[in-house]
Amino acid sequence: MILEKFSLKGKSGIVTGGGSGLGKGMATSLVQAGAEILIVGRRKDVLEKTAKELHQFGGPIVPFPADLSKMEEIPKIVDRAIKEFGKIDFLFNNAGTIHRAPVEEYSEANWDVVIQTNLKGPFFLAQAVAKRMIADQRPGSIVNTSSLIAFIGGKNVPGYAASKGGINQVTKSMANGWAQYGIRVNAIGPGWFATDLTEALRKDKQRSTEILSRIPLGRWGNPEELGGVAVFLVSDASSYVTGQTFVVDGGCMTH
Repeated sequence: MILEKFSLKGKSGIVTGGGSGLGKGMATSLVQAGAEILIVGRRKDVLEKTAKELHQFGGPIVPFPADLSKMEEIPKIVDRAIKEFGKIDFLFNNAGTIHRAPVEEYSEANWDVVIQTNLKGPFFLAQAVAKRMIADQRPGSIVNTSSLIAFIGGKNVPGYAASKGGINQVTKSMANGWAQYGIRVNAIGPGWFATDLTEALRKDKQRSTEILSRIPLGRWGNPEELGGVAVFLVSDASSYVTGQTFVVDGGCMTH
């Protein structure tokens, strides 16, 4: 039956940036679908609070503080997931950051932080997870968080645009490289969602009005509205889907 293919019972994995925002929205749906997850982020208190909230839907949900911009922490994430669950079926590469500044004033330091966190960290975490899947001869699913900005460029976010454009391309490259092992790699490209990263934009009445005027559905997205595509991409329902970026933007790309 088709609905059974969407079940994540028996599947375990990692959700970076899972304590808040888009990551929390996706983690909520994954747990509701039956998955057990390691939620990773820099703020221990936020992770622990989210883990407690999600336990009402299932579990286990294990909070694990780590900074994806530090390469030495990547093996620790994989090792903890294996210790907790014995296997890794999926990875959600969602942790990210953004810096806004006029393009002519954008600093090298801010560029480096954004690229390190949004592109380099996710690539090498995906690599580490894939190596484990290959060693265990276990097929799996890796999902990277891209952005609408990867397609439209945005305003005052050159580092972020570059990092998310890069995510789209390495998603394809990883999909090509790991298909032979049964590892599928896709990306989700959220549009304008109500999160901490967009709080400044939502509070700026002029900018918010400008953004909403370009969204046919006429509103900011709720992080949990990414749950459907998140569950789809790690479930058996998407067994023939790889190398794709799914834009979830209220129709903004069509406007």
